[in-house]
Amino acid sequence: MKQNQDFKDRKEMKNSVLSKYERAKIKVASIRGFYYHAIVFIIINLMLFILRHKFTFILINKNALGNPEFLEWIDWNVFGTTIVWGVILAIHGIRVLGEFSLHVRIWEERQIKKYMNSNSN
Repeated sequence: MKQNQDFKDRKEMKNSVLSKYERAKIKVASIRGFYYHAIVFIIINLMLFILRHKFTFILINKNALGNPEFLEWIDWNVFGTTIVWGVILAIHGIRVLGEFSLHVRIWEERQIKKYMNSNSN
């Protein structure tokens, strides 16, 4: 009987270690995903700002295709894209790197255990 209990204890320990490893692996992948998101954000927005000035210069020479408000439209789109995407990136960063993420994960684990225990009865 004791040998059987030792086997179960070792198996549970192995499962808890694996789950810790898997959680750590998921956390690292999430952080890596955030960094990729931040790099893409920087590259795309730099390109938008550079091309905006180049595009504005071309349109000024061509009289803005007959519509002077078109240049304002370009500016609003470039700035709007940066602002909206920046907010989304900030939320992504808070979720991945912030303390809020830790509290949510702890709550999720408690809920999973609670439902697993209620379903086993």
